[in-house]
Amino acid sequence: MFTAKEIRDLLQATPFCPFRLRLSDGGHHDILNNDGAMVLKNYIEVGLDFDPDGIAEHVARCSILHITQIEDLAESAKRGKVRKR
Repeated sequence: MFTAKEIRDLLQATPFCPFRLRLSDGGHHDILNNDGAMVLKNYIEVGLDFDPDGIAEHVARCSILHITQIEDLAESAKRGKVRKR
């Protein structure tokens, strides 16, 4: 199981590395920059449908309990780096 702190650490990493959250229902959300999501105690809110200025039109609220994998998008393109829980 992932924790809110682990996800927050990914968002605050320097340099930032884009990542994908895979969910228990088979869906996923890509976090392409550190402003693309907000971590709460039990949830992560992910921005969706960004305009050209980088402002999200909508958010998806995902329970952290339902995150099954976190993939580093830059690394997965090279080697398939995946974190599973």
